[in-house]
Formats: sequence, structure tokens, C-alpha cells
Amino acid sequence: MSLFRTLSGKYLRFKLGLTPQQNLFYGFLSYVLIGAVLLSLPWLQKTSVPLLDNLFIATSAVSTTGLVTVSVFDSYNFFGQLVVVILFQLGGIGYLTFTTFMILSTTKKITHWHQTLLKTEFTLPVTIKIKDFLKSVILFTLVMEILGVILFYIAFSREGMPIWEALWSAIFHSISAFCTAGFSLFNSGFADYSGNVLINTTISILAIAGSLGFIVVTDFVLFLRKKKHALSFTTKIVSYGFLILLSFGFIFFYTYEPTISNLAGNERFLAAFFQSMTAMTTVGFNTVDFGAFMLPMLLVTIFLMYIGASPSGTAGGMKITTLTAVFAIMKSRLTNHKRITFLGRIIPYERLYIATSSFIFYTSIIALGTFILTFTEDFKFEKILFEVASALGTVGLSTGITGDLSVLGKITIIITMFIGRLGVLTFGLAIWAKQHTGDKTIPTDDIAV
Repeated sequence: MSLFRTLSGKYLRFKLGLTPQQNLFYGFLSYVLIGAVLLSLPWLQKTSVPLLDNLFIATSAVSTTGLVTVSVFDSYNFFGQLVVVILFQLGGIGYLTFTTFMILSTTKKITHWHQTLLKTEFTLPVTIKIKDFLKSVILFTLVMEILGVILFYIAFSREGMPIWEALWSAIFHSISAFCTAGFSLFNSGFADYSGNVLINTTISILAIAGSLGFIVVTDFVLFLRKKKHALSFTTKIVSYGFLILLSFGFIFFYTYEPTISNLAGNERFLAAFFQSMTAMTTVGFNTVDFGAFMLPMLLVTIFLMYIGASPSGTAGGMKITTLTAVFAIMKSRLTNHKRITFLGRIIPYERLYIATSSFIFYTSIIALGTFILTFTEDFKFEKILFEVASALGTVGLSTGITGDLSVLGKITIIITMFIGRLGVLTFGLAIWAKQHTGDKTIPTDDIAV
């Protein structure tokens, strides 16, 4: 007992001595390592899976990416698949979110340490309180995933699946879709269901709900419940930006991509919308083969994956808010304005520093990852760039090269996926920050980048 207390004390002192960014780093890393160990257990596998591939799957699940080097259905039995589900559920709602919610439910208060960590993981505008945010995260997650299970079960049952297979597939894909994890029990993704309206609609609703972010959801709930609550600037930016970029992708895919434009009416519309949605929300499911896309459409997809959706949601990418801030900087310089504004609002310099740093670091990691893979792999450049952008954006779309990556290639993608889930700035601060200088600066406005 004394040994346990001594070890517990040392561990607590270690945790308290870390910066918030380092806590998140080690937290997600522990998820990955535990997941890899569990997936390596022989009684969780259908066939023998190499350790590196188990590590790859665990990282992909925790980062809610969906890139796989082996088939989840063919490689893992029910319990192995359950471990994968738990990993991307934890990765989707975020490190410590569920734990902190349970603490809040039992003690009615959370520690300053937990608040600091949550503010680091989820950049919240000041109009939203942490308690309201946590409650909305858990409640909204449960409601949406249960709704997804019901709709998926109906759809899979209509497709002729046995009861238990339809139920498990519904649970697996509902959680995967809402967490924008992109994991599927079908080796061809949802290509066999490209014309199924119910399945396409269910995935889209879950992915969009998850990717728009818990900030937006909390904001809208408070707006509906409280008359005095005004929608934050973040919510407006995310909503407008998401609709514009989603429409942009849809028009290009519907008009110019042969694998989609050659489809019949309704299926063509569904395919164009779904592929734009899956790249924007970073859910990573596909109903057509991205490996057959023409080069310009691959670049459109890369751009959508690069941007991603909302901060503090389940989606990855650089985020719409970051793109907005960078665009505002460019606009102000071109128009020779000293103040940086967007939609009539002044963006604080603190947010601009965060946005420009994120933009530069994010782009640099994509460039570095692509550069490394051009040395280690023998694939076309656009396919390598697509793979790296998908990994860092935690998207999970691929042109079909993931399973054929070399050992160094897999390690590169593993690191890239991990950085993508942690966040490029959080990763940088966790690695290079030497000491904690206080809580992250939160400007007194309602803008989150």
C-alpha cells in the first residue's frame, strides 16, 4: 500500500509539473499505446497482425483518422473491433472530456487543473462556460449516436443483413461517423451503398453534426434556450464558411469529376455531395474510388481536407476559423487597412498570432511529410500529397496506397496522424515549451481560432 501511495504521489507530481499541452500529448499517447497493446493480443485477432500495423490502427482510431494498413473486419474479431470503437470514441470527444464530466456530475465542481486542460484542448469563446460546454458535448454525443444507430439499423436491415450483424454495424458506423473517424467494417467503404439515400443521409447528418463542433452546438442550444444569448462570432464564421466550402466542393465534383458525372441523376447528386461532405467534415468515408479521380479533383479534395471544419469539434484540418483569420490579414494588407477585420468585426492580435502560426506550422508539416514519403515510397506525387494531407487532417481518405506503405512510410503517417489529432500548435508547445508561463491567453471576445 505504501509503495502504491508513493508511486501515485510521484505520478501526480509529474502530471502537475507538465504544461497543459504536455498533459494532452501524454494523454493521447497513452491512449494510443494502450490501444496498440490490446490490439496485439492474439485473442482479439482473427489473423496475426504485425505490431506496427496494430500501432497504426490504434493511432488512426485515437486520432479519428480512419486510414488503415489492414482490414479491421478481416483482422480483428468482435472484441478487437470493440477496442477500435472505444479508441475512436475517446479520440472523438477528446482527452479527459468524459472523466471531467463524471467529476462534474458527482462533485458539482472541477479543479483549476481540469479547466486549464479543457481550455487548451478546446479553444472556447468567453461566451460559453466550461460546465455548459461539457454537458452539451456528452448529451449531444449520446443523442446523435443513438439516432445514428437507429437509422443505420433500419438501413442495414433493409439491405438484408442478419439482426445482430445489422445491429453491430449500426453501432460501429454511427460512432465512427459522428466522431468523423472514417473506420468501416466494409472493405470497400460505402461504395456498395452509393445510391442508398438513407445511409448517405445518416452519415452526412452525423458527420456534419460532429464536425461543426461542440462550440456551435452549445451556442445554438443556448441561443434557443436563453433570449439574451447571442450567437458568437465563431458560430457565424463556421456556419458560413462550412456552407460555402461544401457548395464549392459539390459543384466541382458534380460538374467535372468523370467517376461522378457519369452516374445517373439521383446517384450523381448523392455522390457529389457525399464526397464534398466527407472531405470537409474529415469523416473519411467514401462512396466512389478516390484513386480514380482526375488530378484537378484530387487537388480540390486536398484543399477541403486541408481546411477541415470547426474548432472544438470532432473534425480535423486546419479549421475554417484559421482560414478566415489568414484571409482577413491578406484582405487588410491589400486594402491598406491597419485593423484586421472580418464581417465588420475586429480580430484581436492574439487570435491572429495563433492563426498565422497554425497556418505556417500546419503547411510545413504537410510539406515535410510529403518530402519524406517521396524518399521512402514509390508512388505518384499527388497520391503521396493526398495521403499526408489526409493523415494530418485526420480525414482517412486514401487513393489506395496506405496498405502498401513501407515501414518508414507507416511510421511517418503514424506521427502525422498523431500530430493532426493533438493539433499542430499543441504539439509544438508540448515538444518545445520549456516551462509553463500561465494559462493560454484567452482574449475577451467571442472568437475561437
